[in-house]
Amino acid sequence: MFDLNTILRPHIITLTPYSSARDEYTGKEGIFLDANENAFGSTIDGSASEDHYNRYPDPHQQAIKAKLAPIKGVRPTQIFIGNGSDEPIDLLVRATCTPGSDSILILPPTYGMYEVSAAINDVQLIKVPLTTDFQIDVPVVLAAIQPRTKLLFVCSPNNPTGNLIDREAIITLLTHFNGLVVVDEAYIDFADTESFTALLDQYPNLVVLQTFSKAWGLAALRSGMCFASEALIEVLNKIKPPYNVSGPTQQLLLKALNQVPAKDAMVSQILAQREELIAKLLNLPLVRHVYPSDANFILVKFDDPKAVFDYLIDQQIIVRDRHRVKLCEGCLRITVGTPSENEQVLAMLKTYANHLTTTV
Repeated sequence: MFDLNTILRPHIITLTPYSSARDEYTGKEGIFLDANENAFGSTIDGSASEDHYNRYPDPHQQAIKAKLAPIKGVRPTQIFIGNGSDEPIDLLVRATCTPGSDSILILPPTYGMYEVSAAINDVQLIKVPLTTDFQIDVPVVLAAIQPRTKLLFVCSPNNPTGNLIDREAIITLLTHFNGLVVVDEAYIDFADTESFTALLDQYPNLVVLQTFSKAWGLAALRSGMCFASEALIEVLNKIKPPYNVSGPTQQLLLKALNQVPAKDAMVSQILAQREELIAKLLNLPLVRHVYPSDANFILVKFDDPKAVFDYLIDQQIIVRDRHRVKLCEGCLRITVGTPSENEQVLAMLKTYANHLTTTV
């Protein structure tokens, strides 16, 4: 039976969190003389009542959680809102891992911030590479887990490979690992599968990360979602900065959550463009392979990826060079753009291929 207290750092369990002024009084009306704010207003106040930037925001984003919970099929108390997904990643490491002695396990190639957070917090990193088809080698992972391994990160759909990780493999890890399994679903809106949030009540050691940056189109807001047991969410709220999500960000998130059909429509457009882009890339002679994608990007293998990358940069087309990443040798990662942007990428690749043919 999983017990959260067995993997938390002992002093975190007994930590008394900072109590902000907005924790002590959560009402909206009154004369606010409790938080040492500027009562005269702000230098950039607008005419709308919600533009009063001189007041601190809700430290627990209650309105957002109330609106987000039914959309995600969870309870508000199972939600943590952070400064991107990077904040909950860092908080999870800090809450569970004692520097210099504990470890986390990752499955490269994968999102780079897991390793960065481990390094910042002086936490040992265990790497178990994915298989050649970008799936989990479950027996090898279970064998690599050490007595002081606290966290296991699984990115699905995976970045930079774009594919979903086998669901049963993740469930096996949840069942056999007595630590937190963090399933990073930043790209889940682009995949034809159910979110792991549906299993939160079944697996108390499950943590699910999502983001407003991708499908919602709100990367500039730097806002991420973390879903977990009420007990773990309480811990994250205890150790986060008091006002970790700004007032303007909260206002814009509330507006966005009223626009779920618009988000879904954009996702449909992206998926259609993804399939069209894959089909056209496969017709280019310089493309060796296009990997299947469950995300809003495509991993593409080229004969000479560095030369292709440099050529595209010269044409002010910026893609991500992944050819030095293990298991992604020869690959560039291309985000699905608008129809016009995708056509420009294809046109430049055709021009580059023709140039190679004429110079041979």
